[in-house]
Amino acid sequence: MLELAGIVILGIIAQWFAWRLKLPAILPLILIGLLVGPISTLFTQDGSKVIAPIWNGSKGLFPGEGLYYFVSLAISIILFEGSLTLKRSEIANVGPVITKLITLGSIVTFFCAGLCAHFIFDLNWQVSFLFASLVIVTGPTVITPILRNIPLKKDVSAVLRWEGILIDPLGALVAVLVFEFISVGEGQAYTKTALIEFGKIILFGLGLGFICAHALAFIIKKNLVPHYLLNVVSLSMVLLVFVFADLLAHESGLLAVVVMGMVMGNTKLPNIKELLYFKESLSVLLISILFILLAANINLEDLELIYSWKTLLLFGIIVFIIRPIGVFLSTHGSKLELNEKIFISWVGPRGIVAAGIASLFGSKLVAYGEPGAEYITPLVFMIVLGTVLLNATTARFFAKWVGVFLEKSEGILIIGASKASRLIAHYLQKNNRHVVLIDNNQNNIAKAQKIGLEAIVANIYSDSLTDNLELSDMGYLMALTGNSEINMFAIDKFKKQFGENGAFRLVTGDEINDPDSNPKEGLFSHTDDFIKLTEAVRKYPAIHEIPINDEKHYEGLIEITKADNDIVPIFLKTSDGDLKIIPASSLEFHDITEGYYLVYLGKKFDVEETTEKEQKLQES
Repeated sequence: MLELAGIVILGIIAQWFAWRLKLPAILPLILIGLLVGPISTLFTQDGSKVIAPIWNGSKGLFPGEGLYYFVSLAISIILFEGSLTLKRSEIANVGPVITKLITLGSIVTFFCAGLCAHFIFDLNWQVSFLFASLVIVTGPTVITPILRNIPLKKDVSAVLRWEGILIDPLGALVAVLVFEFISVGEGQAYTKTALIEFGKIILFGLGLGFICAHALAFIIKKNLVPHYLLNVVSLSMVLLVFVFADLLAHESGLLAVVVMGMVMGNTKLPNIKELLYFKESLSVLLISILFILLAANINLEDLELIYSWKTLLLFGIIVFIIRPIGVFLSTHGSKLELNEKIFISWVGPRGIVAAGIASLFGSKLVAYGEPGAEYITPLVFMIVLGTVLLNATTARFFAKWVGVFLEKSEGILIIGASKASRLIAHYLQKNNRHVVLIDNNQNNIAKAQKIGLEAIVANIYSDSLTDNLELSDMGYLMALTGNSEINMFAIDKFKKQFGENGAFRLVTGDEINDPDSNPKEGLFSHTDDFIKLTEAVRKYPAIHEIPINDEKHYEGLIEITKADNDIVPIFLKTSDGDLKIIPASSLEFHDITEGYYLVYLGKKFDVEETTEKEQKLQES
């Protein structure tokens, strides 16, 4: 009991330290596992591990193959949670570079790493290519924390993020298939029996995953399960699919749960967000436990096997030669610049799938008596730990060195996707600004996406926005909802992360009625609240530009907009096309010259009438 509780406690502590130090959690988790596992045998009186994953004599957590059953079930849940996030629409938009990376790049890594393992460590071909299949993956659990703390160009961030998400199940599938060839072929892989088993894996994995996904979706849509049981029923269904698929075709369970997750993720379900949050929390707990268990299960003898120059040579070739070759071949002919390709080549940390499946398959092959199988687990853990340590400590410096680090974020995040917000966002997009709309109203988001805007369904009271890599280049924040409390909360919570260049919100009705109240974060003008903005858009749904002669001319136009409820000033456009958000003070801009434009929303200025009004204002 003490060991089990200790693993959970140490795992959560490691997760907290990783968050605090802005590191991938896998790094402290593996180090803790090694400390309480193989390294602890150097200090205990009887030479036993502080935490022994496998029951040995009178000590240990899992008897027999219990550890491998637990690892299998845990990985199935983790892969299901990851595949739930895969959307067909998003995959279609990531471009040919992603497709080539997860196909051509994987093939390059598979064959080159297999050849290197064979000739450097003199492993047989079967074990060499099993190792190669395990180092294909660059999981999101390790890439996301690295990218979250480095503001990168959007294309670079998207390529790395989506490669990590898509290649996880692919790498797991390749590893399963290679393992099946080894175990079924019994040393004579590629036999007729192995090919039949390969076909069964594909058939039952795809078929059972697809059928059960639709069955669970039907249960959810028809409300056949009460809301409080929804998450646990879904969890039990995942485990059932994994186990049943494995019974029908050995090692087909992982493919089945990946397919099940992808199908459900692309089905319109009313509670998919809640299900995803539950699985995400469960995955964090399982990852914490798994990495400590798997690292602790390694023996000192395993580490001594790879304690040589050969290990460094293999690591160097995989990281500094094979990865760049795969990336440059995959990005050939793309719009990515040379420095962007170099950075993508540098960042390729391996994660939970590689470590988990390596421990599972490596131990099974050792039990089968496969020559060289004892190298699988320590070699893969070396690649995982080495790549995570290298990328976590150098990625930020390397991004600055090669020139993909965003020194200044120019993207604009708009809270609220009402008609006015969509109109403003569309104008910004036409003027080559990266703009993202956030709203918890799915109808508003759907309307925004329909006109080609980037929009996300999100609740600003959750922490999901802070983890969203799509928002890494946000430098301006505009809160445009009809709820003043939400606008103020958004400014307070996100201004440091998304509003480094400026965080603004609509003024409230009370602030308009109080002449002395003009908040520094106020937006557009001191007389423009959500009601005025909405009414102006309802009557005149358009954005216009009017040329400005000088600063005095600008001030006159602003005064006219304050007196007219159908006109709302939003931006000052400079002579070189730069857009400046107009704050509630509105008169703080100086050095305005000919060639500038006032960008406004609502009724179009009548030039003659405007000139008369300006003259009257000057006279008064």
